[in-house]
Amino acid sequence: MSTAGDYRIAPLSAEHAEQVLAIYRLGIDEGNATFETAAPTWAEFDAAKLPHHRYVALEGTGRVLGWVAAVPVSDRCAYAGVVEHSVYVHPEARGRRVGSALLRSLIASTEAAGIWTIQSGIFPENTSSLALHERAGFRVIGTRERIGRHHGVWRDVTLVERRSPVVV
Repeated sequence: MSTAGDYRIAPLSAEHAEQVLAIYRLGIDEGNATFETAAPTWAEFDAAKLPHHRYVALEGTGRVLGWVAAVPVSDRCAYAGVVEHSVYVHPEARGRRVGSALLRSLIASTEAAGIWTIQSGIFPENTSSLALHERAGFRVIGTRERIGRHHGVWRDVTLVERRSPVVV
């Protein structure tokens, strides 16, 4: 567990489920975080996310300020070291470096596990997420134009990745 400012980073577990999914729903409702239109159930979320690569930022009261989690990109052995991640911060906690602390924890855990690439797709309109990822060492690979529809509108996605300098 690490600390950052007035919160700490801890492994994401079932005890955080309600708050994690509420933050996910807030991101969905804002419209520039994901193609999803509804948050999954905890069982679906828990089954999809890699258990050793998911964290929450917690205030002393136990309030979840944000979360990060990763999923495998593919089950093909050539991609065993590549994951895709999501990071969400409660709107009231933004500007407190919560996202940065969560990404640092994810990077540390994935590198310790031999994962060499972390990637994500971000809507270009989500400039704060793009800036967060740039600060964390991610680079823009390119834009996937009109990759999917979101509420009936074609959306672009900016693909970002961080290649580990440690895992070779």
